[in-house]
Formats: sequence, structure tokens, C-alpha cells
Amino acid sequence: MSEQSLTDEELTQLVESLCESKAEEFRLIGYEHVTGREVWDCVSEKYSRTGMPALHQIVNDILSLKTTQFMNFLTLGAYKGTYF
Repeated sequence: MSEQSLTDEELTQLVESLCESKAEEFRLIGYEHVTGREVWDCVSEKYSRTGMPALHQIVNDILSLKTTQFMNFLTLGAYKGTYF
């Protein structure tokens, strides 16, 4: 299936599924309250500055997200009042 053959809704579902999978991975290693939405917020933060990349880059960014990157994002969000 190529990127061109996916509708916007299918792309959204694909990204949501990947984010939820990454959140589940984090929950399995002890980060109990991680949501797919938080994973997406973390990954997509840089896209506001650089623009939305190609699908393969989005998938790579989600699947390669490390817990330290994610926790840094949440910590900064807590200081800014974005989270918690």
C-alpha cells in the first residue's frame, strides 16, 4: 500500500495506532499513564517548526521515540503548564 493510496482518515488511523502502540510499549516498561495522544504531542512538537514530514519520517519518529525524550517533553510541559 503506497502513501498516495491512503485517505486522510486512513493516515490518521495509522498514526493513532502507532502512537497507541508506543504508549502501550511505555506502559509495559512501567510508565503506566502514557496515552497515544501524549506520544503524538511529543513527536509532532517539532513539526510545528519544520512542517509535516513524509509518512516514513513520522513513522520513524514514533517508533524510535525513547522514554527519556518523552519524559523530558512531559517535564517541560509541566513547567509550561501544558500537562498536569
